[in-house]
Amino acid sequence: MPANRLIDLSSDTSTRPSAAMRKAMAAAEVGDEQKGEDPTTNALQARVADLLGKEAALFLPSGTMCNHIALLVHGRPGDEVIAADIAHIFTSEAGGGSVFAGLQTWPLATTRGIFTGAQVDAAVREAGSRAPRSRIVAIEQTVNRGGGAVWPLSAIEDVARAAHGRGLAVHMDGARILNAVVASGVAAKLMAAPCDSVRLDLSKGLGCPVGGVLAGSRAFIDDAWRWKHRMGGALRQSGVLAGAGLYALDHNVDRLAEDHAKARRLAELIGNVNGVQIMNPEVETNIVFIDPSASARKSSEILADLLSHGARMGASYGMIRAVTHLDVTEDDMEAAAAAFERAVKGKRG
Repeated sequence: MPANRLIDLSSDTSTRPSAAMRKAMAAAEVGDEQKGEDPTTNALQARVADLLGKEAALFLPSGTMCNHIALLVHGRPGDEVIAADIAHIFTSEAGGGSVFAGLQTWPLATTRGIFTGAQVDAAVREAGSRAPRSRIVAIEQTVNRGGGAVWPLSAIEDVARAAHGRGLAVHMDGARILNAVVASGVAAKLMAAPCDSVRLDLSKGLGCPVGGVLAGSRAFIDDAWRWKHRMGGALRQSGVLAGAGLYALDHNVDRLAEDHAKARRLAELIGNVNGVQIMNPEVETNIVFIDPSASARKSSEILADLLSHGARMGASYGMIRAVTHLDVTEDDMEAAAAAFERAVKGKRG
């Protein structure tokens, strides 16, 4: 591989806008978003609302802010949110649900982050002055720490029936919902239909430099606007960024299948390395988790040596995570796997 090129598999957030995306951003018509006068942002919000089958949508600086605001709108301080034990809102958002919304969490024991309506029903608190009020159920699509696992539509519907039957709101953390759509063939509208709110990321596999979009009912989004302003998420001529989102929805959705194929190939290659195990042998989307515990080396040592060979992966609770995206190629999978094998053997570049 060229000495000056890094094969960055640490996250699909490492993508950089292509020349064509930059051109779309530069050409985007802009106005004041806060006055509802940015036509490109308005177009992106309408496009995502239609894509997800919701009445309205809101462009936000990040997917994490989307999740925070959804919890703030649905919940009240002291309420409880139910989600998988490995959910992003629990493990990777710096306790934002507690800090901003004052929510308590109830993590459900799961396999790869997918749970059932029966688990939800069993977790809902009985009414009483001493118990927190169960208020929200959160689903993560795809499940990051579950190795990009895809929630089947039947499982989403099962959980939503249980939650709504007990008076709880359902939020879908759909950071990679379009990966799930491409992998399963199920339309985004169908996945989102059982949920009261849903968000998607623009800055992961879609290749945008910034942003997420939160969707729901018009009343939900009206409340979300207020929280956006309170949290410092107000933008002005945001069409420059929204233009990237529109370009991505036009050009970068179907090609997510290429990322999934690259992830399967990487898992196949690394799975042959002595001393490591692929933790999600059914690679459904673009995430591969690798357990190096049977080797003689720690994850941190492997990652340091891997970087010296021109490839980067991430660490996650003792495991190694590799995420494919549009800025890496099929040939990069061969090179990264070879570099990984050298790193496991303790060889530095």
